[in-house]
Amino acid sequence: MYQKIFEVNEAFTRRMMELQDMDPASKYYGGIIDPIMGVARPSHVGTPRIIAAWTASVLNADSDYYQSHALIERLEKASQYMLNQQHGDGTISLGATNYHSPPDTGFVVVGLSQIYLLLKKQSSGIYDQVRFDIKLFLERAIPALLTGGCHTPNHRWVITAALSFLNQIFPDEALVRRAKEWLAEGLDYTEDGEWTERSNGIYNAVNNIMLFHASRNLKIPELLEPVRRNLELMQYLVHPSGEVVTDYSGRQDFGKPSNLSNYYLIYRLMASVDQNPLFAYMADFAAEFAAEPGSVDSNAMVGHLLYPDLMVNDIERTPIPNHYVKIINQKYPRLEYLGKAAALGHQFKILHSAPHTAFGSPVVRYRKDNQSGTVMTNVPSFFSLRHGKLRILGTKISTSFSPGIVFFDEFEVREGGYRLRTVMEKGYNAPITRDLLEKLEKVEGRPWYLLPHEHREITHLQKHAIAVEVTPYQDRWSIHVKSDQLEEVFTQIIFILGEEGELNGEGVKQIQEQQYFLTGGKAVYSVGKEKIEISPGAHEHWLGTLREDVHPPGCIYLSINLMTPVDHTIEIKLT
Repeated sequence: MYQKIFEVNEAFTRRMMELQDMDPASKYYGGIIDPIMGVARPSHVGTPRIIAAWTASVLNADSDYYQSHALIERLEKASQYMLNQQHGDGTISLGATNYHSPPDTGFVVVGLSQIYLLLKKQSSGIYDQVRFDIKLFLERAIPALLTGGCHTPNHRWVITAALSFLNQIFPDEALVRRAKEWLAEGLDYTEDGEWTERSNGIYNAVNNIMLFHASRNLKIPELLEPVRRNLELMQYLVHPSGEVVTDYSGRQDFGKPSNLSNYYLIYRLMASVDQNPLFAYMADFAAEFAAEPGSVDSNAMVGHLLYPDLMVNDIERTPIPNHYVKIINQKYPRLEYLGKAAALGHQFKILHSAPHTAFGSPVVRYRKDNQSGTVMTNVPSFFSLRHGKLRILGTKISTSFSPGIVFFDEFEVREGGYRLRTVMEKGYNAPITRDLLEKLEKVEGRPWYLLPHEHREITHLQKHAIAVEVTPYQDRWSIHVKSDQLEEVFTQIIFILGEEGELNGEGVKQIQEQQYFLTGGKAVYSVGKEKIEISPGAHEHWLGTLREDVHPPGCIYLSINLMTPVDHTIEIKLT
């Protein structure tokens, strides 16, 4: 593992030298140009990330750049860039958004604190300028983190970790008090180890590493409990290929290809802390996918150098299972909590964030050798499947009732399968009563938005129930879709397939590029030697896309068109 992490860091160090702005007249002087954005950025995935990689190289006796004066000069310029980019209030700006941002400053502080602690251990004076500049940056950041707020759930633990590091370097009880104010909100995880944002591709790993640091620095061992639970859960949330399940994420990794590489460091550290064979195996597995160092706060090579006592490699390995059915959050009291939230003042509107009401929703993970399936609730797709290299990225149902994509909010285990159900409602708004109107301020040509709509009565309330039963068999899956008896609701079952495959079949009719009907019979979708058959199709209406549904590019869409009442069973055969 060390050799892989070392080689990745070494190659990255070399490559990033070409991108450093060396023009003294440039506002980005010393910064490393982002190859996508074309400018340098002071965020945790910008110049500080490269500072971490370069520091790990100049301090590592195995590196070609060990004690390299040329690279140290580059580090000095990069650290000066960071001081120049730091605002007077101690913050940095993310750049893509989030200006004068305490949480983004927190990410950087967590990373630069580790670098400072590494540099502090060095007896040679050649690192003095870099060490001085980084310490100055950290000291300037203290007021921002003592007073600053957050946007998202994970930001709380980022800021907590940052405060804990600052207290290590600049001991101050005020830093500890502020960290404990954040911790007093309570750690947001389910019994099974799911975090609020359900972000298996990004923010799980962020929460885990931040709470590891906070636990260690503040000497609060119980902060590691949710970390353990999430790391244990992740063994069920990775496909055989190493791809992480992102099909139900509440953040920007939703549906995006992702791997375990950003979990490497936390698995490595926790394997040692707990002497855990599963975590040791998962660290090995994660290292296989390392292609670049992580962000400044979780650079794996820095972790190796800073925590050599936790990098022992003699722990037994326990491989993850390749046959299982795991139901996640089956017992979580989500509806009870949602009922309590309805009484709060925020009405599910949280400034610059989201309420994440899908948190704690049931998820089923199914694995049988190279077959890996996911059944989900409260997200646009209710089913996805991997069969070797073949990918059903999602399966969704859209109707004209609401209109749009159906989100299933009921879940039950039934006869070897899983039943998802929802009841949609749609009514009409009655006039506002005269007594309420008379209380309103007189406004000429009263705008629609000045009316008290919350007091309108609902008339002609309609309900439409739809259920899906998803059942795995030996080499096939069954999807049974059944609605209530409400007639003439346009309905579509849509399979979202990886664009790398080929779609054929007598009943397959192209609507437009990458979008097809399955009008009858079966469709055959193949990637290399793997194939699936989807049948039977139907074409009870001609609409290509229903209102409020969207088909983002980069996928193949296969639609089965139905009219209610619906009672249709689809079989997916694996060959």
